[in-house]
Amino acid sequence: THAFGDRGREAFVHATRNYAMQRGRRMAQRAIRDGQPLTQATYNHYGEWVPTPEMTAAGENNQSTVMPDGSLRITRCPWHAQFVEMGLPEAGIAYCRVLDSAISQGFNPELGYVVEQTLHTHDCCIHRLTSGPISDGSERGKNPAGLRDFTYHCAHSYWSYREVSAAIFGKAGLDAALQVLEDFRRDYGQEMTDALLRY
Repeated sequence: THAFGDRGREAFVHATRNYAMQRGRRMAQRAIRDGQPLTQATYNHYGEWVPTPEMTAAGENNQSTVMPDGSLRITRCPWHAQFVEMGLPEAGIAYCRVLDSAISQGFNPELGYVVEQTLHTHDCCIHRLTSGPISDGSERGKNPAGLRDFTYHCAHSYWSYREVSAAIFGKAGLDAALQVLEDFRRDYGQEMTDALLRY
């Protein structure tokens, strides 16, 4: 966002919503195909991500609790940890403020998914539904047919940000996206970069 100032921040939030709503729409399409109602229980079941066994073993998976007031409190999150590790608190605040609500909106906007606060500025995230109590999804688990590996999610994320950046800022936006890819190559290596680009 440094090159584009406030417009860069707005573009980042817009791209995050774009990416997240695409995820939610894919989930809804699978649920409708399978004759499932677009409820929050179905939303949880058709989610595309679960922590890897390595993340769980290292204690890096999400840790959440459904509270008596119907909210979901998250006290540990790998995305929060990653933004902190990268030294990008501003990006983390912007991303986490809209990501989950936008996935839910893409799935079914009538659920009214709201992120009230995040770990970036508080001791926990608070997620809530305006349509009723929320759940952590543990009652039904994830549908294995809808899960996507982390490479897929990284590639979809990169593609979405690159698409929005180029659409808004033209060549300068595309150059910024290509620089991100080069930074990724430097930090994670050619093999992981090639895996990303295969998508």
